[in-house]
Amino acid sequence: MSEYQPRPQFEGFRERDKRWSVIVAHRRAGKTVACIRDLLTRALATKKVHARYAYLAPFYSQAKQTAWDYLKLYARDLAVKVTESELSVELYNGSRVRLYGADNPDALRGIYLDGCVLDEFADMRPQVWGEIVRPLLADRKGWAVFIGTPRGKNAFYELYEQAKGDSDWFTLMLRASETGLIEADELADARKSMTEAQYEQEFECSFEAAIVGSVYAKDLQKARQAGRIGRYPHQPEKLTHVSFDIGYGDSTAMWFWQTVNAEPRFFDYYESSGEPIMHYLALLKRKDYAYDTLWLPHDAEANGKFATGKSIAEIVRENGWKVRIAPNLSLEEGINQGRLLLARAVIHEPGCKAGLEALSAYRWDYNQRLDELKAIPVHDWASHGADSWRYAAVSMRVGDTKPKAIKYDLRGYV
Repeated sequence: MSEYQPRPQFEGFRERDKRWSVIVAHRRAGKTVACIRDLLTRALATKKVHARYAYLAPFYSQAKQTAWDYLKLYARDLAVKVTESELSVELYNGSRVRLYGADNPDALRGIYLDGCVLDEFADMRPQVWGEIVRPLLADRKGWAVFIGTPRGKNAFYELYEQAKGDSDWFTLMLRASETGLIEADELADARKSMTEAQYEQEFECSFEAAIVGSVYAKDLQKARQAGRIGRYPHQPEKLTHVSFDIGYGDSTAMWFWQTVNAEPRFFDYYESSGEPIMHYLALLKRKDYAYDTLWLPHDAEANGKFATGKSIAEIVRENGWKVRIAPNLSLEEGINQGRLLLARAVIHEPGCKAGLEALSAYRWDYNQRLDELKAIPVHDWASHGADSWRYAAVSMRVGDTKPKAIKYDLRGYV
């Protein structure tokens, strides 16, 4: 392979004999390069015929920007074919390494994998692993490596904590104060220009630091402290409402709730992508709850027209469901209603785990030039669950006072 000086901090990773691995590493530690090199090394050493390996980033564009140049560089003397359109290299022994994005997990369906790296796993929809990647490794008994920097106590945190006590896993924690990879004066300067939470998260790998710019972090924390997130299962005698965020060629998310003792009780959550509206209506029937109203977003009346000329709302009504359209409030007003709802709702955590992960990961976008948060959230995997929650909130119209203008900084809302 092309000239490369391996960093001693990753020696244990290179020599591992475990099928599963988790690396929690500070920024600029070199984890992506180490994993690309590892993919190529194992792709060359395998005895399997037509072996297939994948590098998965949260977004396809991110995979291309972060890893493609490294993959081409280190495979320069090994590849017999480089395909720019697929971001893949085929090595002289028949093995192939390809880059993918978790924003389009369907591109992985139908293939097999002998090994996979999931980079910045904390920024991915957690179900990508269990629903998509893990089954691809089964028949070939492939391996996987999860790498990234913390984003609060989410699925990446749970994975790391579980792996630490499991003899089948290799784990590695690389903090900037311990690795020596970044000089002390540079770390000191970074600390001066970052908030404490930012620094602890990005350089000291703290899972305790709140997600920078998280929209609902404080509200979720208060709900947990008040005991309103726990075990609050479905009650068969109560009617169920469902709020939808409908994805046109994207994910569709659904929150299920009942009114119990004058409180909204959320007991179930569902999300999927690439499915027609009839898939979700069939799911509702299989769940066999006693339904009241399906709350659809305002564009369900106008958008998503099919060859029949009917909207999604019309199709749902024609299939016998009671439909209402959620009030079309501004994003700012909707998020405020979402906070007010979190201040009084109770949530059944076992049934709503994926939805809670989405709310926890939903965050404001960041303006690097001005070094401040924008007044619009990032559109990623967490958006769908958060938007569905917002539609539930505005449908209930929790609170009657028009929200005040909100200001945002790097610590969140103020």
